[in-house]
Amino acid sequence: MQYFEVLQTIERSGGDARLAVSPEWMQGGAVFGGLQAATDAARDARPGASGSAGAHPAGDLCGAACATQLLARASVLRQGKSATHVECRLLDGDNVLATATAVFGAARESRVTRVPEQPAVPCDKPRTFKYFPGLSPTFTQYFAARWLQGGMPFTGPAEPQCVVDVSMPGEQASSESHVIALADFIPPIALSYLSMPVPGSSMTWMLEFLTEDLNGLSMQNWRVDAEMVAGAHGYTSQSVMLWGPDGQPIALSRQNMVVFG
Repeated sequence: MQYFEVLQTIERSGGDARLAVSPEWMQGGAVFGGLQAATDAARDARPGASGSAGAHPAGDLCGAACATQLLARASVLRQGKSATHVECRLLDGDNVLATATAVFGAARESRVTRVPEQPAVPCDKPRTFKYFPGLSPTFTQYFAARWLQGGMPFTGPAEPQCVVDVSMPGEQASSESHVIALADFIPPIALSYLSMPVPGSSMTWMLEFLTEDLNGLSMQNWRVDAEMVAGAHGYTSQSVMLWGPDGQPIALSRQNMVVFG
């Protein structure tokens, strides 16, 4: 199933969202993290959900979502004049698989404006990521990625930065959920330090949208600029800037990850 087809199967009712996960959207034994976050019912639960507001969600992944039947349940924590805080829990029965807190901020007048500019990345020979059934995470078959800078997983070079051109073939146009998936596509940079496959996963994830114009963009030639800021004792801190197909700044991401090797 294409990503948009999976999104269409999400059943939403008030502060609840239910999803039967297609097997190809698993990541090892867990559900692809971008799909977990896209399933959450936080946006639907907030008052005035149909209005325009910027969302700045922060996620705390309590455990790997391994169940194929997921329930996301959201509740409003606080509603102020300009910002609403919503908590969402991803459940498998009574077990909490993940929690997310989303902050929806209404636009306000300000004299402060700064728009990041996408830096040029010279690359004569981009390296194409290839999907290998049985070896690659199954969800990666729905992405097309080219490494412009830095090492690919399990290739050995110790480079803390990488730049990846990424597309989602078969998807017609972007949505907020597509942005979440693109921001979570890139694997832990720490895996490129290793020469043999080992497991790796996210523990916490914070994602900030830099624009409200998320819908209708081409799903071709997005760019992920990532850096492993620090790493020790099996834990790493990784930051990401996600750029749209025309070089526009779309989102900032920060993840704490664990690497078993």
